Amino acid sequence: MNLTIFKNVFFSYGSVEVLKDVSFNIKQGEYIGIIGPNGGGKTTALNLILGFLSPEKGKVEVNIPKTKIGYVPQINSYDKQFPISALEVVLTGSLTKLKWWGALPSSEKKEAKKLLEEVGLEGLEERPFGSLSGGQAQKVLIARALMCDPEILLLDEPTANIDPQSEQAIFAYLKTLQGKKTILIVTHNFEAIVQNVERVLCFQHEVSSMKPGDVCKHFTIGMYHG
Repeated sequence: MNLTIFKNVFFSYGSVEVLKDVSFNIKQGEYIGIIGPNGGGKTTALNLILGFLSPEKGKVEVNIPKTKIGYVPQINSYDKQFPISALEVVLTGSLTKLKWWGALPSSEKKEAKKLLEEVGLEGLEERPFGSLSGGQAQKVLIARALMCDPEILLLDEPTANIDPQSEQAIFAYLKTLQGKKTILIVTHNFEAIVQNVERVLCFQHEVSSMKPGDVCKHFTIGMYHG
């Protein structure tokens, strides 16, 4: 079953063309790595799937409800003094389940704690989010994205600017979800791509689909150099 279908998609930011006649399918249960140069259209493709953007030409079909898409954005900058705990951040992934008087079911708090334990943050539930390391913060965001029990999990450079040990832990955890979730991960870690994913989508305004073992060959011939 195809969960997402791109059909001859074009997209530009003003006069800057980002996606040019892009077509590909995402099948249920796939684990896909998304690579390519900055500005090549990787994050734009995720935003099209999420419905944050619409194609100028062509069509993006998403054959599941938007509420069944989990999203882990890039961490750029945030207010480290904002008073919110790790557990409270995870619970923001359950806002669609708020009761009419503004409370969440007790089962949601139990699930949030379970997910924090799974990603290796047991005991840090009440730790201020702003005090967490980069790797810990990314794990919290992954737990938040999983609160809706998504069919598709989109991750936009979840291991950027974090320590190698946390990066390894994140990829190890994602491996446990393989086959249970459809996973699309944007990353510049080519070694992790080759070792973990089943298929690679290479973005450079156009899109090529290849097997992980073929990625290095394409980089060797300068596929992504202007």
